[in-house]
Amino acid sequence: MMACMTDVSLVKSDSILELSDYSAVFKALSEPVRLRILYLILERGELCVCDIVDALDLSQSVVSRHLAYLRNSALVTTRRDGVWVYYQLAPVDTFVAQVLELFRAGAAGASQLQDDVAKVSNGSGCC
Repeated sequence: MMACMTDVSLVKSDSILELSDYSAVFKALSEPVRLRILYLILERGELCVCDIVDALDLSQSVVSRHLAYLRNSALVTTRRDGVWVYYQLAPVDTFVAQVLELFRAGAAGASQLQDDVAKVSNGSGCC
């Protein structure tokens, strides 16, 4: 049996999801940039937008558009600290937590994702 996300505090109480909820999750996960962003957050935790932009080597507008999509899909939440906006994984139900953990474990060998994570660990110093 597959274990849930490592940080069980991110699993909110189970509720019955509707078909549209499942569809929204899979739509959010259907875009490579959003998968790269989610993987960074899964591996590194809370990240500033500038760290994500630097790691993915994409424009701030592209990253912000995908972060907004993830936020509207209830997969990430934000925290503002002055002019900086930080993103972290949102509390999710057990089903979504299992999907994200499967993605995290299965994608661990993907070279592009590992390169992204390595760029964040180098620290951009933007914040």
